[in-house]
Amino acid sequence: METTAVPPALEAELPDKWIDADSSVFRENFERKSFDVSHHLASHPLFELPQLLELAERTLKTRPDDLYFDMGDVAPGQKWKDTNRAFSPLNALKQLEYSNAWFIFRGPQQDPAYAELYRHAMAEIKGMAGGDIESQIKREDLIIFVTSPKRVTAYHIDRECNFILQIHGKKDLYVFDREDRQVLPEEELERFWTIDHNAPNYRPELQDRAKTYRLAPGNGVHVPVNCPHWLKNGDNISVTLSVNFQFLNTLRADVYRANYYLRKLGLHPTPPGRSGVRDRAKAAAFSAVNTARRVAKSALQGSD
Repeated sequence: METTAVPPALEAELPDKWIDADSSVFRENFERKSFDVSHHLASHPLFELPQLLELAERTLKTRPDDLYFDMGDVAPGQKWKDTNRAFSPLNALKQLEYSNAWFIFRGPQQDPAYAELYRHAMAEIKGMAGGDIESQIKREDLIIFVTSPKRVTAYHIDRECNFILQIHGKKDLYVFDREDRQVLPEEELERFWTIDHNAPNYRPELQDRAKTYRLAPGNGVHVPVNCPHWLKNGDNISVTLSVNFQFLNTLRADVYRANYYLRKLGLHPTPPGRSGVRDRAKAAAFSAVNTARRVAKSALQGSD
């Protein structure tokens, strides 16, 4: 992989503390409910558009799959698979004000210029979460979002819990309660965890159930795993940093996967969280069947 020297002008020091949140609110709501935070990264040079364009060029050369992009008008209920990707991402970035585009820089910490930012971000949030969080994390990542004026990010849920930090521009973030089964039915969660990341469906008649956050440079929001949300950019170019974690505990996910197959058999499975014994039994059964499938598939491939 190509190495990248960090330009001296970009070696700006991070503040000793760059995320602020009420400690009692943080401890009570982390990975349960959304809440406001503030931060001190809005003026950092690594998030200026010329530097992000250079990051895009380096990413396309070394890790092209880590730069997602699409273009065009998007409605809250639109699925990502239906967006336009037939264009030059670098040209769209250079004309971001007019291109109606959306960019996701995945794993920018793999670029040397962003490595220290990543280390600082993770250490600070883990310290705020407290407890034995380190042992619970399966994967951790940074993501940078860059969007054209008025662009919409479609309604979706994530496998990760996120800290969404607004760097440049303004946007509205709408976060729903993940426990509201009219907003997010069990069947959609089962499909999401099993076969379809686009399974959740936006219901405009329930929009008033969302909590609205007005994002501006210097503020942000914590969004827990599976909380439905969508965003609408203001009349400006937007740059947003997401610090996110995917947790190691797969019990809840495996119960949803087991319930997906039980429902296909015509049964009405009990949602996770109602019975610890039942949940553990379902998760163990799903894990055993899934392991047997992988072994059988490997054996068949080995016999070719």
